[in-house]
Formats: sequence, C-alpha cells, structure tokens
Amino acid sequence: MKVDIWFEVTCPWCGLGSHRVERALARFEHADEVEVVHHSFPLGGFPEGSTFSVRDFLLRKHGAEAAAQQIEALAHSESLSPYRVLDNQVGNTDLAHEFLAHASAQGKNREAWDTIFRAYFGKAQPVFSLRDLLKLADELGLDREQTRQVLERRRYRQQVQDDARQAQRLGARGAPFIVLDGRYGVPGAQDSDTLLDLLRTAWTDTHPLTPAAGDAPVCGPDGCAVPERT
Repeated sequence: MKVDIWFEVTCPWCGLGSHRVERALARFEHADEVEVVHHSFPLGGFPEGSTFSVRDFLLRKHGAEAAAQQIEALAHSESLSPYRVLDNQVGNTDLAHEFLAHASAQGKNREAWDTIFRAYFGKAQPVFSLRDLLKLADELGLDREQTRQVLERRRYRQQVQDDARQAQRLGARGAPFIVLDGRYGVPGAQDSDTLLDLLRTAWTDTHPLTPAAGDAPVCGPDGCAVPERT
C-alpha cells in the first residue's frame, strides 16, 4: 500500500502531521508493506533571500502568538519534544523543496524529510540558504559538490512545482495533505488514531478476506447445525 504525503517545510502542522503518521504506522499491522512517499507543497508568500522572525510575522499578520504556542504544547503532549515554532525564522522554501527532491532522487526521500523537520522544528535551525542545505546534505551523506551544483542550477524547480500542482488537482487546499493508496484524500494533520483507522480501511478495501475452502459446523441466526452421524 502506498501513502503519499504533501508537506510544506516550515508548516508547524506538517511537522506534527509527519510525527502522527509515524505513530499511526507504528501501530498498523501491515506497516512493513506500506510505502510512504513525501512530496512538496510550498505555500509561498515570501521573497527569496529574506527571512523573518516567526514571532514578528505572527504579530504583524495575526496580532497574537497563541496558535503557535498551542501547536508547541500539542506536540509536547504527543511526545514530540522539543518542537520549536516561535523561536524559528520563516522565509521562501523553494530551495529547501528542491533540496528534498534531490535527496529523494538519491533514495533518501523519507530520511531527508525527517532530517529537515528535525533541524527546523527540533533545533530551530534555518533551512533556507544554500549554506543551510549543504549542512543537511552532509548529515544525509549526500555528495556535497553534486548537491551544490543541483541547487545552484535549480535542477528540481519544475519538479517541485509539478508536485504542488498534483496536490491541487487531487483536492488539496493546504498542507499537510495525505492520499492513502490513491483512494482516500486526507486534509490536515489528523490525529494518529484517525490515521490508523484510515490505514486499516484502505488496506481492507484492497485486501479483502478470501474464505478458506471446506465446510464445518457453525451457529447462525436459526441456531446451531449438528452434523449428521455417518
């Protein structure tokens, strides 16, 4: 079974949503038969080359920090700690998504997304510049010079844009957005119990039980049948 997930790197619900997916899979009976693939859904809105304090951004745009504080507390209650939202910077994430596409092409899709979420939300490290991303390349064991060339030439820019358009065609209006086995679209950071139920439903739909051959005594609505003696 395949699970496709669209995330924005700096979206606090995406980092928490990724954790919830992992928790659901840890309890799913067929987890070893599930392929999880992360995709990019950059939300945009920031100029390239500039970063801003999350606190300042929230105060200017919403006049409050309460929502971010609630997400931090929620993450802590779900054993995701540290989870730093307010201490972070925000900025244009296009290059970060292109880095993730490159890492995915090197066979490190899930590992790269875990690493960037851990760096950004776990350590409040910036993930916007070429320098920031080359540090993550070293952590992932990617070839540093190859990664530099890929990002400088913007080799994966079109792929990132195509990823976002695919999510929109499937009905996504924001991130996170999850598609289970190409059948169920799941918007938002659903809790792990809900995700587990959906995983089981999707699995059952594509793996129906096949009755074993043979006949044996049973009880039914009309009582219990007693086999005839021979």
